Amino acid sequence: MDDINVLHHRCLLNLRRRVRDIGDGRPAQERYMRLQKDGDTLSYQGNSEEVGCYVAGRPLSKGNCYFEVTIVDTGVRGTIAVGLVPKFYRLDHQPGWLPYSVAYHADNGKLYNGNPVGQQFGPKCARGDRIGCGIHSENIEAGITTVFFTKNGKEVGSVEVPVSAEGLFPAVGMHSMGEEVKVDLQAEWFLEEDDSMMMVDSHEDDWGRLYDVRVSGTDYPKNRHPGWSRGSVAYHADDGKIFHGSGVGDAFGPRCFKGDIMGCGIMFPRDYILDGEGDTDDWDRLDIRPGHASVQNVLYLNDDEEEEEDGEEAGEQEQEGRKVTVFFTRNGKLMGRREMVIPPGGLYPTVGMLSSGEKVKVDLHPLSG
Repeated sequence: MDDINVLHHRCLLNLRRRVRDIGDGRPAQERYMRLQKDGDTLSYQGNSEEVGCYVAGRPLSKGNCYFEVTIVDTGVRGTIAVGLVPKFYRLDHQPGWLPYSVAYHADNGKLYNGNPVGQQFGPKCARGDRIGCGIHSENIEAGITTVFFTKNGKEVGSVEVPVSAEGLFPAVGMHSMGEEVKVDLQAEWFLEEDDSMMMVDSHEDDWGRLYDVRVSGTDYPKNRHPGWSRGSVAYHADDGKIFHGSGVGDAFGPRCFKGDIMGCGIMFPRDYILDGEGDTDDWDRLDIRPGHASVQNVLYLNDDEEEEEDGEEAGEQEQEGRKVTVFFTRNGKLMGRREMVIPPGGLYPTVGMLSSGEKVKVDLHPLSG
C-alpha cells in the first residue's frame, strides 16, 4: 500500500507541474535571462554590460519553420540579435557567438555563425524593422539545414548549419538598456520574386553568354562572390577591399555607393602573345602557368608583397607564367592594380550581389575604357 501511495503522490505532483506550466502561458522549457517578458514582448533588464538572451521552448520544424522579431526600440546601442541556437544554449551569450548557433545582428548587419567574430551579411536594422529567421527543412534529417534571414519580408541571405538531434531553437539576444522587441513564433513567410535585377546597357547577347563563367577550366561557383575562389579577382563595393582567390580581402580603395561607377580592365604587356598563331579571340588555346601575384595600390601606396596563400601556390609561383595587370577604377579614377596570371579559358567580366534590392547597370563596352 505504501508503494501505491507514493506512486499516487508522484502522479499528483506531475499533474500540478503540468497545470502550472499551462497556467503561466509559457511554452515548454522556454528560457530567458536579463530580459523581461510580457506576452510576446521582450525588453532588456541588464546593465548594458551583460548579455540577455531568450530561447524559445520549441525548435523550428517542418510545420513551423520560421519566426519574426520586430524591433520596438533599439535602446542605447541596438545590439539585438535574432537567430537559432541549441536547446541548452548559454543565456549570457549573444546568439551566434557559441558553436552550433547562428544569428543576424541588427547593430552591424553581420552574421555570427558559431563565432564571436561576425562576417558582413546584410543591412543594419533599426526601429520598426522586422527580422525573420527560418529553415529550409528538406535536409534536416541529414543533420544539416539551410538557415535564412529576412528583413521586412525580403530575404537577406542564407547559410548552411549543422543540426543536433534536438533541433534549432529560436533565440533573441539583447545587450543595452532600452532595447525592446516583439516576437512572433507563428509567423509565416512566402518566397517572393527577387527584386534584385541586373540591367544591361548594351550588348545583351554578350552578357548572356557570360552566365557560365569559366576559371581554371571549370565553371565558376555561382554561390560565391567574384574574388572568393581561386583564379578570380574583384573589387568589393561594401568594404572597398580587393579579393583575389580568397575569402579574405585586402584594403584597396574607398567604399562605393549608389551612383558610383566601378570599372575593371586588363593591361597586357607589350610582349604578350597568345598561343595558336596569334588568334586573340581563342582563349581556350592558352598554355598558362601561374606566376607571382603582387598588389599595387594607388590610393594606399601599398607595395608590400602579398604573402603566399598556401604551399601549392608557392610552388606554382616558381614557374614562369603569362601575367597581365588587372586594374580597377571608381568614377573614372584609377584605384589600383593587381598582377595575376590569365587562367585557362580567360578572364570574364563578372558581377556578384548578395542581398535583395541590389541593382546595377552593366556596360561591357564603355567609351571611357
